[in-house]
Amino acid sequence: MALQPSLRPLIIAGSSSAPHTLDIFLDYVCPYSAKMSLAINSVLVPLLAEGGKYGGKVKVIFRPQVQPWHASSTLVHEAGLAVARVAPQQFWPFALALFKVQGEYFDIPTSNLTPLQVRDKLAKLAESVIGSNLSNEFKDLLALKSTPNGGNAVTDDLKYTIKFSRQNGIHVSPTVLWDGLVANEISSSWGEKEWTEFLAAKVAV
Repeated sequence: MALQPSLRPLIIAGSSSAPHTLDIFLDYVCPYSAKMSLAINSVLVPLLAEGGKYGGKVKVIFRPQVQPWHASSTLVHEAGLAVARVAPQQFWPFALALFKVQGEYFDIPTSNLTPLQVRDKLAKLAESVIGSNLSNEFKDLLALKSTPNGGNAVTDDLKYTIKFSRQNGIHVSPTVLWDGLVANEISSSWGEKEWTEFLAAKVAV
């Protein structure tokens, strides 16, 4: 599937030139997305790495799936996109770190926090992953600027990801596409056995 150049860090496994593509739509505040992230990291990343069984054959693209019924979803995805800008190699490690503490960003824990307070929490988490030397750059990307309703420096990237989901009819997370088509059989409960069998049946190069 298509991916604008500024979002290449969202390729979290495999080579960018791999002919097959898994587009995996995940929301940082979705428990099922968090569960799938563990399988991606423990199963798909090694299989698709150079030297892995499917190295050079399949890539995985993390597709940020903002689910507006969770009030903090926009804020956490902005943070992920900001990390992709300032520390591209740390995008996936940050995502894993955020999934690990996702409960802190659920509806009730954030209900008494302002958006700025949520962003401050995310900045502390980001700093623990990308380092203090990039912390100010990260915060600057999330700072509200321009006109009163103009968003921040990653708003255009956020719009791109949301428009991509909408035009492809993606409503919930996790949703997975294989070479552009929804693979409804893929579940967040899949482990090594299921993923290995799926790739064995699907990889044609």
